[in-house]
Amino acid sequence: MALQQDIIQALGVKPVIDPEQEIRVSIDFLKDYLKAHPFVKSLVVGLSGGQDSTLTGKLSQLAISEMRNETGDESYQFIAVRLPYGVQADESDCQDAIGFIQPDKLFTVNIKPAVDASEATLKNIGITLSDFVKGNEKARERMKAQYSIAGMHAGLVVGTDHGAEAVTGFFTKYGDGGTDINPIFRLNKRQGKALLKALNCPSHLYTKAPTADLEEDRPALPDEVALGVSYESIDDYLEGKSIDPAAAATIENWYRKTEHKRRPPVTVFDDFWR
Repeated sequence: MALQQDIIQALGVKPVIDPEQEIRVSIDFLKDYLKAHPFVKSLVVGLSGGQDSTLTGKLSQLAISEMRNETGDESYQFIAVRLPYGVQADESDCQDAIGFIQPDKLFTVNIKPAVDASEATLKNIGITLSDFVKGNEKARERMKAQYSIAGMHAGLVVGTDHGAEAVTGFFTKYGDGGTDINPIFRLNKRQGKALLKALNCPSHLYTKAPTADLEEDRPALPDEVALGVSYESIDDYLEGKSIDPAAAATIENWYRKTEHKRRPPVTVFDDFWR
């Protein structure tokens, strides 16, 4: 129980939320950052067609729209980036997410040529990537493209990390975990759904099974299968509820194993890893 409370405090997850209030918190957070850094003129989000990027994208677009209206500065813009590896299986969901968000600007970057070139280059020196490691290569290529686009548009890369993802470390280090600002960090999975419902998002974008879809040997592998625990259990845990001891042990094991992902690079002054 003590570790559970420590984790909840570290991730800032509330047991109960008001979706409308939390929408406002995220939008104001993004706007306050933009106001404090007037040289930043755009927010960049990679859209996958899933719950987290759809929510983050919508909040970012709303923040940018309010900044334009309040300041009269038309240079503020929200940039959505599609980053398929070849042809994405759920492309129709991506298009629905784009229709819901209505981004100011949309780029599509097919990461397949870059990932395949990197894989081939490594193979030339005797390094053959496993399917899992290649999946991380895809995530890092996606983030690289977003930073290039942000760099050319005075932008910030906005992350989609949330409480249920953070507690399990279910993100690629320096891939989708490498961002500038994370407006939904304090929310768990079901709370994110509640915000999307309040925003009138098409329900199929947040009721479908979540998947990182990075592996080719196991396409569209559900997150819950990869983690060995359900999001319902993770959300209950983060809300301070008592859950099945085996599920709690799985969550806490993920938390301990992935602590390095939630911190800057380890230095001689750190002891969390001992």
